[in-house]
Formats: sequence, C-alpha cells, structure tokens
Amino acid sequence: MLTEQQIYGIYVPVVTPFSAAGEVDLDSYQHYVNNIIGNNIQGLVVNGTTGESPTVTINELQLLINTSRELLQSSTIPLIVGTGTNDTASTIARTELAGNLGADAVLVVVPYYSRPSQEGIIAHFRKAAEVGVPVIAYDIPGRAGVGMSVDTARTILEMNNVVGLKDCSGSPTLVSELSRLGSKPVLCGDDLHFYDMLGCGAAGGMLASANVHTAEFIKVYEYFASGQLDLAKETFTNLLPLMRLLFKESNPAPIKWILSKYGEIASDTLRLPMTSISQGLQQELSVHLSR
Repeated sequence: MLTEQQIYGIYVPVVTPFSAAGEVDLDSYQHYVNNIIGNNIQGLVVNGTTGESPTVTINELQLLINTSRELLQSSTIPLIVGTGTNDTASTIARTELAGNLGADAVLVVVPYYSRPSQEGIIAHFRKAAEVGVPVIAYDIPGRAGVGMSVDTARTILEMNNVVGLKDCSGSPTLVSELSRLGSKPVLCGDDLHFYDMLGCGAAGGMLASANVHTAEFIKVYEYFASGQLDLAKETFTNLLPLMRLLFKESNPAPIKWILSKYGEIASDTLRLPMTSISQGLQQELSVHLSR
C-alpha cells in the first residue's frame, strides 16, 4: 500500500495502447511499460486521463491491472490505478476492484460533467476513501468543469486513507497554500508548471510528458531535490518546447503519436471521441524530434 512518504519524484501516467481495430493491444502495453519502469521512476499510473480512462471498460481495466502487476512483480515501483468517474458508486466499485487486484493506491478525480458542489466533492472522496485503498485525489478543473477550493482540498487531504493530491489546477496557488499549511504531499500534474510548482512545495510530478525522455524529467526532479537549481531549471527549460507541442492538441493523442513513431507501441489509435493528431502537429513534432 502506498504511503505518504512514497509520494515524491516522477510518477508516469501511461497510455492504453489500442490496435487499429480499437482493442487493447496487450503486446504493445507490455513492451512499452517495461521500458518505462526501466527508468528510476517513483510510480506507475494506469488508467488515468492519459490512459483514456473514460473509454476503458471494467473488464479491460482488470486486464490492465493484472498485466501491470505482473510487470512490476520484481520491482518496488508502486502501481496507482485511476478509478475515479463522475459516479460515486462506479468509483467505489472500481476502487474495490483495484484494491483486490493489488493496486498500491488509486487515483480519484473530481467528478467530471456533473459539476458537484464543494460539499458533493468532499462526500465523493469520503466514500472512495472508505474503501480502504490509499487514495490520491486528482484536481483538474479544465476537464472536470469544477475544481477544489483550498478548504476542500485540505478537508479531503485530512481524511484517513487519502495520501496525497495530484494538482492540475492551472496555477501554483493550491500547492503553495497547502504547502504553507503543512498538508500531505502534492504532485504537480501541470507539466508546463512543473519547475515552478516544485519551488512552491510540490513533492514531485505526475507528468504525461514523462512518457517521452523520461530520464530527463527524472533529472529535473533530482537536480531540484539536491539543491542544484540551475541545472534543474536548465534541464526543464530544454524540455519546454517538447511539452508545449505535446499539449498543443488534447492529451494523449500527441504522446501516442510519438510512442508509435518510436516503436514503443504499434499504433497511435485512440477511442472516439478522441482522434489522432493533425498533419500540422505531426510535422511540428517530426521537426522537433529530428533536432
């Protein structure tokens, strides 16, 4: 089970590879995830936003968890499984499944589309935490349509079994306030703000961009943690052009295109309503990667 002390460094949210026919491509998944965990990452995140979680069925989720658990059997890297939906009952069921299959923690997003009140958000997380599997709360107002206030985040982080927060709020305000108040650890989920959020108290990052040049993202964290701030800033700055391209169109489409180009996965297929990246972005990424 994941503890607060393990929430630091680079957590990589992985994609869910699909065949051209739209089925989960398990061979690609095993090859690609094996390469990811070959780096010195601190956590593997399955079925998050980057994994197209809204389109993954419960049976496919079970398959991904089992496969991931097998890949990690000789590793100390914790497995975090995205189980949050916009329905509390569904979130509870998926959280129970993940716990029964050996997940070390679950990632539970603020319920999307429904736009609940702050009280509703708190009640949702309380129910998820009561399952007994460690919970990383996930604040992403750009996708959920509503975000946590500082007071709501504090209330959730004080719950038993909630061990940390992924902050995709779009600014350093939340992590700064929580850090000042001495809360449980916060991971930056806004890739472009990673360096700044480390400076505001983030314990690390859960970064989709770290699927590409994983070792360089680890260097940013390690340089920062060891006080080599100039090297951390320089390494981060060198990654910025790539990160800007990776978020020029909706995640995970650009990442899947790069992974398929590198041969990490067989196809950049996404499930509708997500579609592959535009020809224009393909050209921009090709130019960048050829430098």
